[in-house]
Amino acid sequence: MERDPRIDDKIARAAEFARPILEHLRALVHQTIPGAGEAIKWGMPHFTYKGKNIAAMAGFKAHCSFSIQGESHEGEGMGTLGKITSLADLPDDVELARRLHEARGRIDRGEKEAWRQAPPKPRRTIEVPDDFAAALAATPAAAQVFDGLAPSHRYEYLEWITEAKRPETRANRIGDALEWLAEGKRRNWKYER
Repeated sequence: MERDPRIDDKIARAAEFARPILEHLRALVHQTIPGAGEAIKWGMPHFTYKGKNIAAMAGFKAHCSFSIQGESHEGEGMGTLGKITSLADLPDDVELARRLHEARGRIDRGEKEAWRQAPPKPRRTIEVPDDFAAALAATPAAAQVFDGLAPSHRYEYLEWITEAKRPETRANRIGDALEWLAEGKRRNWKYER
């Protein structure tokens, strides 16, 4: 078993109650999945199989967590096993080994994790209203900047303009938008640094 010294360090710095839990989980993964790799990803110890994440663990102030690839979360806290405060909170080793074998099988079959299989959300769009399109056509400098913005930044302007309830507010927003665009500014330029 190739041990990552960063994981040794994470375990050594964990709360006293957490160290035996983390050591036990680490040993169980390596006993169950020979050749499993170790890495730190997103600041947490991960175990890998064929370059894919098979499990992850973490120690917090009052509990530990353990996640197995492809499993849904149980109970409170991060991880598929819920909050773990002692070795007694873990399923028995035979059960954990079975679940790790199932995860290895999912990786061998090339199954993607459920969150990766979900279809992407449709992109939010708002058509350019006629009054704003006419105002842009009359202000080429603003139109050029607007056309060069990322879709999300164009959306911010369009949402702001179309949300106006009164015609006067809408006209004022179009005027402000043209001024800001002509200066090369995005909708929320006041908050950028």
